[in-house]
Amino acid sequence: MKEHFVTQEAITAFSQFLREEERETATIEKYSREVHAFFLWLRERAVTKETVLEWKRKLQKEGYAPGTVNGKLSALNSFFRFLGWEECRVKFLRIQRQMFRQQSRELTRAEYARLLDAAHRTGKERLELLMETICSAGIRVSELPYITVEAARAGRAEIALKGKIRVILLPDRLCRKLLKFAEKQGNNTGEIFVTKNGKGLSRRQIWREMKELCQEAGVESSKVFPHNLRHLFATTFYKICRDIVKLADVLGHSSVETTRIYLLTAGQDHVRQLEQTGLIL
Repeated sequence: MKEHFVTQEAITAFSQFLREEERETATIEKYSREVHAFFLWLRERAVTKETVLEWKRKLQKEGYAPGTVNGKLSALNSFFRFLGWEECRVKFLRIQRQMFRQQSRELTRAEYARLLDAAHRTGKERLELLMETICSAGIRVSELPYITVEAARAGRAEIALKGKIRVILLPDRLCRKLLKFAEKQGNNTGEIFVTKNGKGLSRRQIWREMKELCQEAGVESSKVFPHNLRHLFATTFYKICRDIVKLADVLGHSSVETTRIYLLTAGQDHVRQLEQTGLIL
């Protein structure tokens, strides 16, 4: 049997393949990073199913969460499939379906309001409006470039990502705030959330600016990241419509199972529900 060896050239070709497949930038970076970490660990050894299983056990022994381990294995499995090394692919860890989210990750509406207030008080107008946009429209941070002056005028944004096109409706009040901000910045067309040089904001920059608000807002940093604003939108919207299928459409999910993850309540809420059964006499 022919031996398989990971090379830097193969990793570069894999990254290019992901770009051609129009995968999200964050996914490309993550997959490339995980494959490169595996490459460094191998130390020029051949890749076999046994070495991949050894890597899997190493990750577990080092205390990585099961979901994190599976994310790393997903990157490797995709890499192996790209190279035609199907015999090297391994199974994911089996994880029991979650019933609730960790309290340390649950961003409340009150904490969201404190973040906006902190951004306002510290003169971070762009960040304040950016957070409002993600949270009130339920969009992904990768979809921010589609929030343009033209979209704000039309009250809707057409997003083309992952080979799919979907339309996002923007609240009237949000559109007015977006247009007012764009006018103030002297921006009459194109993306609204840009740097002073007119370039789009990177995911890393948005993440960093949000983290810098934590102390001022009095909110745990573990709760503050762009995707948590989308989670807050999902739970708030569901409380209004009580229709998970409609919510899946709004969020752009192809599977309701994905949407269900967004609706997990905090563990504290779960305990409160258990206590309401009245079965402890």
